[in-house]
Amino acid sequence: MITLLNAAKVYIASVCTLTLLTGTALADPTQGSVRRVNLGIKSALALVIDQETGEVLYSKNTNEVAPIASITKLMTAIVIIDSGLPLLESITVERADIDRYKGSRSKLYVGTSLMRAEALKLALMASENRAAAALARTYPGGKEAFVDAMNAKAFELGMLNSRFVDATGLRPENVSTASDLAILVEAAHTYPLIRDYTTAASFAVESRTRRGPRVLRFVNSNRLVRSSRWEIGLSKTGYISEAGRCLVMQSRIADRPLIIVLLDSWGKLTRIGDANRIRRWLEREFSTLSVRG
Repeated sequence: MITLLNAAKVYIASVCTLTLLTGTALADPTQGSVRRVNLGIKSALALVIDQETGEVLYSKNTNEVAPIASITKLMTAIVIIDSGLPLLESITVERADIDRYKGSRSKLYVGTSLMRAEALKLALMASENRAAAALARTYPGGKEAFVDAMNAKAFELGMLNSRFVDATGLRPENVSTASDLAILVEAAHTYPLIRDYTTAASFAVESRTRRGPRVLRFVNSNRLVRSSRWEIGLSKTGYISEAGRCLVMQSRIADRPLIIVLLDSWGKLTRIGDANRIRRWLEREFSTLSVRG
């Protein structure tokens, strides 16, 4: 499947000169003919790919390099799982894990101990920055070695327009393209643990601190995982001011497995609106094709 997505990158490059701000969508996904369709997508970069065939169904500024915020944490998860580090081992949040760059808040106080698996789930599901920072810090060789591993994995996957500088995505130097992120989503989707953690609606963890145990409750940062209208196999949100609102998903729409990438949405709910616009359009399009067939 990775090779299909790399082939899709070539296809995207061939049609990018036709892509307007309104985006380019396939008039007939079974035939591959291209026409301009205004779906009202507000995200600055967008891409929809058929996961089985690698066919591009919708594209908008797909090769533009942009900050990706916490979408970064998908690569963080891949590196952690590939490392073989024991997921049931306890790690502790330290002062070094506090975000002093953006000043983001966290429920995980300094001194909180939790299993590496719990930290991974919080980083993916609730986009917990201290959890992601602790995962990188406790990696053999520390944060620098962890970032090296992230970039090495990106190169291995063929994400040639991507660069990672930290495990959280808080720094705008974490950059990629919509087409590269489709590759990342496809790769991450092959990990059952990432699929499970990113689509959990909520999670409660017992935080073991110096003051005693506390139960912390978290909810998924993507409200769509709680919607009965969506069948989502993988999900990750992201936000920093430089990146705007971001969302990537693997989802089944009209019985077709799809990869959806939405970057730099300007409104708080715009990425959700864009995802719903894409779903409704594809349901109509595929329904029409079934009738014609």
